[in-house]
Amino acid sequence: MNVSIFGLGYVGAVTSGCLAELGHGIIGADVQQAKVDAFNRGFSPIIEPELDDLLQKAKREGRLSATTNAADAVAQSDASIICVGTPSLESGRLNLDFVRKVSEQISTVLRASGKKHILLFRSTMLPGSTRAMVTDFFEDLRAAGQVRIYYCPEFLREGTAVKDFREPSLAVVGTHDGKEPESDEAKQLLGGSPSVLGWEGAEMIKYSCNYFHALKVGFANEIGRVCKFLGEDGARVMDVVCSDTRLNISRYYMKPGNPYGGSCLPKDVSALLSLARQEGISLPLLDNTLDTNQAHLDLLIKLITGKGRRKIGLLGLAFKADTDDLRGSPMVAVAETLLGRGYELRIYDPSLNLSRLIGANEAEIQRRMPHLASLLKPGAREVIEDSELIVASQKCVAMEELGTWVKPEQAVIDVNGWRELKTLPWQYEGLCW
Repeated sequence: MNVSIFGLGYVGAVTSGCLAELGHGIIGADVQQAKVDAFNRGFSPIIEPELDDLLQKAKREGRLSATTNAADAVAQSDASIICVGTPSLESGRLNLDFVRKVSEQISTVLRASGKKHILLFRSTMLPGSTRAMVTDFFEDLRAAGQVRIYYCPEFLREGTAVKDFREPSLAVVGTHDGKEPESDEAKQLLGGSPSVLGWEGAEMIKYSCNYFHALKVGFANEIGRVCKFLGEDGARVMDVVCSDTRLNISRYYMKPGNPYGGSCLPKDVSALLSLARQEGISLPLLDNTLDTNQAHLDLLIKLITGKGRRKIGLLGLAFKADTDDLRGSPMVAVAETLLGRGYELRIYDPSLNLSRLIGANEAEIQRRMPHLASLLKPGAREVIEDSELIVASQKCVAMEELGTWVKPEQAVIDVNGWRELKTLPWQYEGLCW
């Protein structure tokens, strides 16, 4: 394809060079004449390994040009990729003026020419931005099938951007409805095997990744500060932490759902935080870990009480499935709160046998819920059929049974990503999406 690249900064320059290497014709577009002149000579306006060589080759083969005229760029291309900057405002929000300006220019050209076109947004934008651009500039063109619009975030690291484009660690295509695109045109311009989400989901992927990267750096540095105080080698500690690819470097804990609980995480987070405070070590991430867990629990309780239903059924009470450990269980906290507010509760947890609770586990439940025995039911069906709202924190009931037992007028809240519930014919609201 002939592809116009709007914005010849870091992302735009690398995208241009790498697409040219794949055989596409590139028309760069930028408001800065100096960048356009450099491109027309086959040179990159940024320093990045291999990029000048790619642009020089494309120039020699007649597949690279640049212009300050947006109309000319669109007229000469089959697809446009928007890579213009989205700088921060003083408030911390993004300045989308450049994206809006380019969107307006492209839509004006397409509306006047009537030509079909492919449009990819790559500029980093907050969720909802692509849809807003489409609403303001492209909705009639998209509805008429004249333009197909995608949001495709970039994951290019400075210093290894060309390699990252050739071998993407992550490729994402956002479509207006989250469904697979009818053609593979976006894949041709991205490479890899893209994951397909809605526009907002694709936009959120970029922020999720960068938030996670920032969190990891902060976490490692906090561990380093504690190790420095202890006289230990923080780098060695983190090397050992990262050697566990079953739990530490994995997707095991990367699932939105219940707040964390159990006998270990709450106790150990609190103990390390206590040490840090006692010794004057600043660990803001650790300090706020307790707060963010409580905020998630507060949201769950608010979601339940906001339904206006008084008869609540809980599927699962232990802090996770296949255990009877009630220590630190967020669902015990939910049950406590609901009972205190006068709600009528029924609970089913297949792993709970009160006669077998001993030690700290028994003491915990006697302290917090001494009347638990009267709330526990022997089967899930009794809980479901006698409740107005079902809160599922564990997958302890077969889907076929749920589909048979739950009535359309009942509400279901899924705490742990039981996505299939969405397809069943009752009122449903998940906690985490």
